[in-house]
Amino acid sequence: MFDTAVIAARYRKRIGEIAAILIRYGADDLARRLGLSALLKGAASERDNTTNDLTAPERLRLTIEALGPVFIKLGQILSTRADLLSPEWTEELEKLQSHVTPAPWEELKTQVEADLGAAPADVFATFDPIPLAAGSIAQVYCARLKTGEDVIVKVRRPNLRPQVEADLKLLSHLAGLIENENPDVARFRPKDILRHLSEAMHEELDLTAEGRNCEAIAENLKDQPDIEIPPIYWDYSGETLLVQGFVNGITPTDAKAISDAGLSGPTLAQRGAEAFLHMALIDGLFHADPHPGNLRALPDNRVGFIDFGMVGRLGANRREQILTLLSAMISGNADGLNTVLLDWSNDQTDLRALEAAAEAYVVKLKTGPLQLAQAVTDFMTLARTHELVMPSDLALLFKGLITADGVMHRLDPNFDIIKASAPLVTQTLRQRFGLKALNGQAQNAAFDLYGLARETPSALRLLIHRLRQGKIHAAVELQGIEHIGRHIERAATRLGVAIIAAAFALGLAPSLLNTGPELFGFRVTGLLAVMVIIGGLIWLLRPRKDD
Repeated sequence: MFDTAVIAARYRKRIGEIAAILIRYGADDLARRLGLSALLKGAASERDNTTNDLTAPERLRLTIEALGPVFIKLGQILSTRADLLSPEWTEELEKLQSHVTPAPWEELKTQVEADLGAAPADVFATFDPIPLAAGSIAQVYCARLKTGEDVIVKVRRPNLRPQVEADLKLLSHLAGLIENENPDVARFRPKDILRHLSEAMHEELDLTAEGRNCEAIAENLKDQPDIEIPPIYWDYSGETLLVQGFVNGITPTDAKAISDAGLSGPTLAQRGAEAFLHMALIDGLFHADPHPGNLRALPDNRVGFIDFGMVGRLGANRREQILTLLSAMISGNADGLNTVLLDWSNDQTDLRALEAAAEAYVVKLKTGPLQLAQAVTDFMTLARTHELVMPSDLALLFKGLITADGVMHRLDPNFDIIKASAPLVTQTLRQRFGLKALNGQAQNAAFDLYGLARETPSALRLLIHRLRQGKIHAAVELQGIEHIGRHIERAATRLGVAIIAAAFALGLAPSLLNTGPELFGFRVTGLLAVMVIIGGLIWLLRPRKDD
């Protein structure tokens, strides 16, 4: 309660502005449903009657656009969450644009000169002060370096960070209130969504982050000559200004221009899809917004990716989940699908109903040609129906897949992304489940077991010490207690053998493999070492009558 009072006092003016905008566009009813009625108290605003005939999703979109960059980014994130929101909401939020009226050059001139250390006319051979594009975060200008390269200059709007930080702080507090006081909304994990928003906004505010993302993806795709990523010119770049190469190509949706240029839509679709899947499945760093404006068709059927302000990151475990999902979609394996869905379940999830839904889902996939966009959309609907909350990074990937699939179908109506992904999926599976990978996993498991064997005696000794001091109290009912002593004795014996075998395998055995006399081309000592290890393992693993 004290924190709420402090927040309300600190951000009183901004709260008033937000409340006025909510009322103006008729989104105040949404605030009340979220339990934020107090936010609207004392707001001096009137309803804009022109919004009366609009739907609730439309009014929300207009509200978000009026609230500024942080709320626009939040809306864009929510547009990817078909596992949380129904289609009429996500489809409307997809229309959110961060394009705004360009700020006059005079407002940015001083900051640009400070970033460059000189006037643009002294740094560039040419510089056009009329922006090529304008967003809520930055504006983009065309220029040419004195060395002849055409570039774009991305400039962050001045004095933006204080407002962003204030809105993030306020939204984070409101998310905590909603999660604590509204159980129906708590399952959406609003605090996690706000954490994701905060990370995305801080990365977008720092233009060097976009430059690093661009260079990292370029490095990952350096062996693909058919893909072009713009270079970054760090001598001119910083937190508020980024200079990168200009990729002069054709928008993928301009079919006539592509045909007139003699380019092949199917080839462009294949190469673009392979690049996107490589980013996601192999590298774990992918372009999260591959809409037509961020792709270019280039000569020789090359594909250009631009604007890396929004990227997704996937860890190894998440990429394993994606492979499982793709495999389930292709093969109709409901068990594989259930494996992933169970990871997102909660105490209220009806597991039998979830299993039945997964089986119905894969049956539907088998009834006709697999359309990835529809398959992913149906999967997210399944998650929403059973109140499963997908990880935000996976939701971002699914949104990217749907967007990319739509672009590829514009280039080639017969495009099959599953067929296109088959070689890459096969390669990935071979790498992750090949002998080399399994050998590495086996070594890690051996070290884990060795570490456990080393730590167990100390842990047991500490437990006995605590028992002697009377610092551990437990009420335990044991059946067959008369057998406990015998089992403990056997367990201790096995533990001792395990420690000796592990120490022998990791310490002494490797040296024995390279010393001693040979028999039929093999080291006798090495063979004896292997026999000792195998014998120990057999003794440890063989079943006992009393086990």
